[in-house]
Amino acid sequence: MSSPTNSVPYGVQILQKISDKFPGLTRIVDRDNLYKYSVLVLTFITYAAYHASRKPISVVKIVLYQNCSEVTTPAPINNTDPDWCNWAPFNAEHHNALFGTLDSAFLFSYGIAMFFSGLIAERVNIRIFLTIGMLLSGTACSMFGLAHYYNIHSMWYFIGVQIFGGICQTTGWPGVVTAMGNWFGKGNRGFIFGIWNSHTSIGNIIGTLLASLYVESNWGLSFIVPGIFIISSGILNYLFLVVHPSDINIDSHLNEKVQNGHKKKPSTSPQEVSIPLGDISSKELSLLPSNKDEVKEKTEGSPILSHLNGSPKKAVGFIGAIKIPGVIEFSMCLFFAKLVSYTFLYWLPNYIKYSSTYSPSQSADLSTLFDVGGIFGGIAAGIFSDMFGKSACTCAVMLFLAIPSLYAYNWLSSVSLIVNIALLVVAGGLVNGPYALITTAVSAELGTHSSLKGNSKALSTVTSIIDGTGSIGAAVGPLLAAYISDLFDWTSVFYMLMGSNVLAILLLTRLVKRELQNVG
Repeated sequence: MSSPTNSVPYGVQILQKISDKFPGLTRIVDRDNLYKYSVLVLTFITYAAYHASRKPISVVKIVLYQNCSEVTTPAPINNTDPDWCNWAPFNAEHHNALFGTLDSAFLFSYGIAMFFSGLIAERVNIRIFLTIGMLLSGTACSMFGLAHYYNIHSMWYFIGVQIFGGICQTTGWPGVVTAMGNWFGKGNRGFIFGIWNSHTSIGNIIGTLLASLYVESNWGLSFIVPGIFIISSGILNYLFLVVHPSDINIDSHLNEKVQNGHKKKPSTSPQEVSIPLGDISSKELSLLPSNKDEVKEKTEGSPILSHLNGSPKKAVGFIGAIKIPGVIEFSMCLFFAKLVSYTFLYWLPNYIKYSSTYSPSQSADLSTLFDVGGIFGGIAAGIFSDMFGKSACTCAVMLFLAIPSLYAYNWLSSVSLIVNIALLVVAGGLVNGPYALITTAVSAELGTHSSLKGNSKALSTVTSIIDGTGSIGAAVGPLLAAYISDLFDWTSVFYMLMGSNVLAILLLTRLVKRELQNVG
């Protein structure tokens, strides 16, 4: 049996010893709230790092195949070969189809593995689960960049790296959502998660900027540097991430305060204790886990695979999770929402380069404005969801408004740089807002649905089902865009994206009607 000290991450143990030597610090800093908001910050950095390591491929596509007549020839290069600036095997005629295959290798493996990752996350040590996943994800990202140094031109190598990376990346979402769900209750969940979910856009921006720094000089570093970033973040998690309040005895501290204020019968079990809210501040109450009846089984000192025998609450299976009202509808809606979002994620720099005279690095930098809009869209979706309590309506309205914004961007983006920037920000907000809301606040709400009768162990499974279904859509979108742009043109791609939004709205119809019927 591990001692309480062994259950605390090593970095936290060191900080605790330092603070114990300076007792005056505890009067200045509320240690319990410090733990709570450190989880907010660490999980934010964690998923930003995950997304930063996904972004380089969309930037590097621009230089793996380009028109060599428009590229300045370095002095030592004999430019008699019209393909001198391209990287085999991506110098083929249908290069977009090859890039689409790479995107799909990553995203299909991610989507399929996600269904299993959530089930595993319910049964393991989340901190170590995240750490291992981040180390392996960073390795996979760096392996793509090493092809530049070792002159690797095998398509199977690139596909294998993408599949490996997709599987490793599935450790991220169930892990960070579970940690957040353990620390943050339902109050203002949409707003908190709306701000927190900006990690997706921030990560995309960081990944794009890091990749664009090297894309024209040494594209291998465009992958290796983001790979180092996620590996470093994984080590940070291992040292400091406190996954559950019970890991640092916050539950015991608050329960002791309750016991000292009120007599309790010795025979009273923890499940039978009713906490008198008047004796505990709202700040301390917020530190209690969302499901106070559940006894935390897995500590940080336990093995990564926990023994489940005798556990008070069993993990909820796949079938049980999809029976939760709303899971299927939101999952399928996210399929189409992520189809649109990830088409932009993987092809926007390429589209900007195609439709303008900007250089590869300028096109990559400009594409980050779509993610800037996504930050505001995610926050706005969370605020509206909190204000009106209608997540389905919020998603449907934003998805509807996104249709004309996509049409306008396709036809007007080349008018001027200012118009391009404005339309990118608007489209980014309307496309990513519903996606952000469903993957955060909606997933957390469904994972703790009243039909589960207090069993919060469905959170990871529900999260993986919703995000896994969405990730299949994310895989389909870039692949369709690759083939449609090769066979037809980019305007046809935009029509495909607008049609996807229409289907997403139709899938929400039943939930929207239910929410509108509950008005008043």
